[in-house]
Amino acid sequence: MDGWPKDSAEVEASWVTVDLAIFTLRGTRLMVLLIDRGVEPFLGRPALPGGYVRRTETLREGALRELWEEAGIDGGTLHLEQLGAYGDPGRDPRGRVVTVAFLALGPDLPVPVGGTDAEHAYWAPVEELDRGGAKLAFDHSVILAEALEEVRRKLEYTPVATAFCASEFTLSELRTVYEVVWGQSLDPSNFRRKVLGTAGFVEPTGEQRMPVTGRPAALYRRGSAWVLSPPLLRPGGATPLG
Repeated sequence: MDGWPKDSAEVEASWVTVDLAIFTLRGTRLMVLLIDRGVEPFLGRPALPGGYVRRTETLREGALRELWEEAGIDGGTLHLEQLGAYGDPGRDPRGRVVTVAFLALGPDLPVPVGGTDAEHAYWAPVEELDRGGAKLAFDHSVILAEALEEVRRKLEYTPVATAFCASEFTLSELRTVYEVVWGQSLDPSNFRRKVLGTAGFVEPTGEQRMPVTGRPAALYRRGSAWVLSPPLLRPGGATPLG
C-alpha cells in the first residue's frame, strides 16, 4: 500500500480520547462546560470534559460516559454530534493521543458535579474566554473556537437553535438564542417573518403563554425540517471566537 511505513520504528503507538464542547444558555449568556483538571498533565488548568475511550466502547458511548463521570450530566438528553478529530503531535505531553471532539447543545442544563479526574466542573461564559480568559489545557482552546463557530454556522442552515429551547417555546425565546450565540441584535418583526416563512422550521402548538404583563405569546415546537431553506444568514457574516 502506497505510503505504508516500511519500518516499524516509523509507527508510534497512539491512544484515542473524546472531548466535549457543551453549550447551554443561562438567561442571555452563552455558557460552555469546563472542568478544572485534578490530575497531571495540566493539573488545575481549565479544560473541556473528556477522557480515554475504553476498548469496548464506541466513540459516542465514551463521550456519554465521560460527560456523566466528569460532570454528572446525562448526555442522552442533548443534541450530540461529532465535531472533528485532533491529532497534532505534541498536543498531549503523555504521548501520541488523538481526540475526537463532540459538540453538544441543551436548554438551561443543570449545575455540573465534578468527578473522576475533574477537580471542579462549572459553566463558564463564552464571552469571557473570547476576551482572552484562562488558556485551556491541551489544544482545547482550538477545539472550543471551532465548536463555537460550528454552532454559529449551524444556526444559519439548520434548526439546531431549537436545541437550546424547551420542548415548547416562543419566537422571542428562539430569537434570544440567535442573538446570544451570534452576539448581535435582530429585528423582532423581520426575525418572525423569516422563521415563519421557512418551511418546517417550527410548528405552532396551538397553545399560548401568559406573561406577567403584555399580550399572550404563541408557543411553537421544532418542525420537521433538517435544513433551513432559505437559510437565516448572520448580519455581517462570521464572528469566530478569538
